[in-house]
Amino acid sequence: MAVGRRDKAASFRGSRIVVAIVIGVLLGCVIAFLFPYGLFNPAASVQNRRIGKTNFQIGSSSCESSERSKMLKSEIVSLSEKNSELKKQVRDLTERLQLAEQGKDQAQKQFLVLGEQHKAGPFGTVKALRTNPTVVPDDSVNPRLAKILEKVAVRKELIVALANSNVKEMLEVWFSSIKRVGIPNYLVIALDDHIEEFCKSNDVPVYKRDPDAGIDAVGRSGGNHAVSGLKFRILREFLQLGYSVLLSDVDIIYLQNPFNHLYRDSDVESMTDGHNNMTAYGYNDVFDEPAMGWARYAHTMRIWVYNSGFFFIRPTIPSIELLDRVADRLAKQSNSWDQAVFNEELFFPSHPGYEGLHAAKRTMDFYMFMNSKVLFKTVRKDAKLKKLKPVIVHVNYHPDKLRRMKAVVEFFVNGKQDALDPYPDGSE
Repeated sequence: MAVGRRDKAASFRGSRIVVAIVIGVLLGCVIAFLFPYGLFNPAASVQNRRIGKTNFQIGSSSCESSERSKMLKSEIVSLSEKNSELKKQVRDLTERLQLAEQGKDQAQKQFLVLGEQHKAGPFGTVKALRTNPTVVPDDSVNPRLAKILEKVAVRKELIVALANSNVKEMLEVWFSSIKRVGIPNYLVIALDDHIEEFCKSNDVPVYKRDPDAGIDAVGRSGGNHAVSGLKFRILREFLQLGYSVLLSDVDIIYLQNPFNHLYRDSDVESMTDGHNNMTAYGYNDVFDEPAMGWARYAHTMRIWVYNSGFFFIRPTIPSIELLDRVADRLAKQSNSWDQAVFNEELFFPSHPGYEGLHAAKRTMDFYMFMNSKVLFKTVRKDAKLKKLKPVIVHVNYHPDKLRRMKAVVEFFVNGKQDALDPYPDGSE
């Protein structure tokens, strides 16, 4: 019996060992499958964590990139829409800043811009500043006009005239005289389609502005004074582009190249309506008021006005301010005459409630840049003066402009000495 029990116990212990071995093999297989790099290998644990983390980051990064891309595209679209408006605001603010700098301490600021300060020299040697610096050209103001001016202008200067169909015949006489002299740098601003085609057919440089309701209405049907008033608005772009302009009415005959007779030392260089040294260049006019007794005589300064139909204007801040002032007053004061406003803004000094224009000005030689009063009242009657050859003759004093323009050509160009005789000194 004892032997039997011992055999059973040994058999049971053997079975448990087998079971333990089987369980161990199975666990080893499971562990080997789940942990191929070993159960206690730290590198394996880190590697597993890295793999999991990387997978997470890839998914997260992809999501974030998509959202970020959408945001950036949205911002680009928004900025593109605002870009043109911002450029316009920058231009406006720049112009305002330039004008603001013309306020207090203008002389000191201009002096600092032009150079270092100097001590005054000996008596009789001191000369004041005469020429204002030109503006920085800005082609963005009118790219199309900038390209035209680049081809037409000579040394950044050109003659400019405005014309509509009402002055077609005078315009032809005008540009024929320019061609005869051989002046290459001139441009007609056509105020209607007919004049544009007329100029092109005659090989005359022409520019027609982009549509503008306010300007176009006057340009198509306006008379001399109305059209003349437009030039102060239109010329602004020329100056902003950095060009000096010799503004010309079309009732003018050219006999020499005017650019050979300019001084270019002022903002504005203009012909005069004066007819002798006193009226053209200024004089002391004594006003007599007997009731004042001892103080009956009051001295006044007088000068005849500049002609707003022929002047040379340089691209400076005071010049642009002059155009702005005149254009603004003409827009607000419907009964104003552009020539009167032009002269008031040029000559009226600063006083309480009014800031005068700080512009340098020069009066042209009235015999070289001759108005028709000088020609018909004085020159044609004087044997010596008749031998003069003026640069231009402006038929500004007489309404029968076309006939007198042709007579001027006959007299000065074709040498017909009696060509001016049929006409009276004044208007009929």
